[in-house]
Amino acid sequence: MKKKILLMFMVILLIVSVGAVAFATSRRGSSGKEVRQIQEKLKRWGYYTGSVDGIYGSKTEQAVKKFQRSNGLTADGIAGKATLAAMGITSSSGSGSSGGGSNDLNLLSRVVYSEARGEPYTGQVAVAAVVLNRVRSSSFPNSVSGVVYQSGAFDAVSDGQINLTPDSTARKAAQDAINGWDPTYGCIYYFNPATATSKWIWSRPQVLTIGKHIFCR
Repeated sequence: MKKKILLMFMVILLIVSVGAVAFATSRRGSSGKEVRQIQEKLKRWGYYTGSVDGIYGSKTEQAVKKFQRSNGLTADGIAGKATLAAMGITSSSGSGSSGGGSNDLNLLSRVVYSEARGEPYTGQVAVAAVVLNRVRSSSFPNSVSGVVYQSGAFDAVSDGQINLTPDSTARKAAQDAINGWDPTYGCIYYFNPATATSKWIWSRPQVLTIGKHIFCR
């Protein structure tokens, strides 16, 4: 009887293991365009220091784990659906989001909701506008996902709130920013003076205050 139970348990473990592999998109041993995209993004954000060679080796796996831990994801080193979405990579097409498409809108909405929910509507649009202003700036990554997941850029990424589901107001604010509304007049920084711990941020030229946030150049 004990042998049968043990055998059944082993079969279940095997099924779960095979299922996990089947649903994985890129993992150690994989290679190709998607792996190269993963490496490029992780290198740009400071998680990966190896070569962008399209080969998912141990360095890539460790970089993925670091990214996952930083973003509230299961740190298994496998670039599955949730991890790829967090990186702004669409698995089905193998391409990242970079130009105001549905992936950008969704990620920008999550930034607004996690960073500025409860703020005046104009302040929510302003947060989205800061992200887009950074995309346009030569001092920052040139994609929404690159800006959002740049190491240390947003508290909501560090504490995992970026994974919360945005409400309709956050989505509308993100869309208004994408459509060209910039209440900040080109600002690339903002902070809450009541919670800011960085002395450097106070040195930035302040443009205006909306709600609890000060927006800076």
